[in-house]
Amino acid sequence: MSDFIIRQGGSGDFQTLLDMFDEVVAWLASRGSEGQWGSEPWSTIPKRVERVRGMADGPGLYLAEIDGEVAGAIILGDRFPHVSPVDEPEIYIGLLLTSRRFTGHRVGSRLIEFALAEARERGIGLVRVDCWAGGDGDLQRYYESQGFKPTERFDVKGWIGQVFERRP
Repeated sequence: MSDFIIRQGGSGDFQTLLDMFDEVVAWLASRGSEGQWGSEPWSTIPKRVERVRGMADGPGLYLAEIDGEVAGAIILGDRFPHVSPVDEPEIYIGLLLTSRRFTGHRVGSRLIEFALAEARERGIGLVRVDCWAGGDGDLQRYYESQGFKPTERFDVKGWIGQVFERRP
């Protein structure tokens, strides 16, 4: 049985997070899904390196570890400006990222369960997330399989996204 934990992340996790983005971008590109995050390693694009540094330095980063190795990341925080506000408190999943090395360990599902538990603990009745709405639709189907319902679509400079919500 593998040891699975979720821990608070921080600035010391920057390189691990950047490496995970590179891994996931390579996997997405190999599937023909460059539209989500591009095809170039994020570590080679200064603007994206700084974006990941902000994720590591900011609040709300949690990392999933399996046997001491980082297997995934989630950021719990506020909605992005391109997403319509709601009239109730919410937890917004700003990032859900899992390493392909841990496929089959339910890392993404366990991180979502963590977000839902955080919402319940804080007395918050809504969890939202958005994702890329392009490609083969696998990502959207994944969130639906996790109990999320699609709400609104948005367009950020040609990047089409889908917002989902779930009640914990």
